[in-house]
Amino acid sequence: MIPARFAPILFAFLLSGMMSFLVSGVATYGALGMVDGFVGKWILGWTKSWPVAFAAALVVAPFTRKLVAKLTKPA
Repeated sequence: MIPARFAPILFAFLLSGMMSFLVSGVATYGALGMVDGFVGKWILGWTKSWPVAFAAALVVAPFTRKLVAKLTKPA
């Protein structure tokens, strides 16, 4: 098991992977349509975008948490 102190990094890693997978699929389809080799092109786009999404998630998450805290009231 992974120690709990790494939970925010693991969360960003998994969320960025899933989100970039979906978004790269939509973007690839939008740009190319359902062409031969679509899945390969999608996976290539995903492998290039996931590291960027992961880094962005790590940087943006603290600001997002603060913004959410300001926009919501405590229970």
